[in-house]
Amino acid sequence: MDLNEHQKKFLRGRGHQLKPLIIVGDAGLSDSLLAEFESTLAHHELIKVRVRVGDRAARDEIIQQMCAASSAELIQRIGNVALLFRQNLKKKPEKRIRIPSR
Repeated sequence: MDLNEHQKKFLRGRGHQLKPLIIVGDAGLSDSLLAEFESTLAHHELIKVRVRVGDRAARDEIIQQMCAASSAELIQRIGNVALLFRQNLKKKPEKRIRIPSR
């Protein structure tokens, strides 16, 4: 799903008060962490992920791997924290995050 800037701004506003639900440590990505990430993303649709690894390039690589593995979209990354979104069409319409169409 390609989001325009207006939609990303809306999601950044929704994600501002969120706390990181997934924390990636020095061990990096494992199968169990990716499974937990997948289930958390399916349940919440919009989550923050804290990536605590060495340098910026390693953080960006891990975030890109997580996005590719789950078809999530990176909304924003500030320091060690990334805001990721993937709409869950299996949820009831009233439970989904409603993104403005503009």
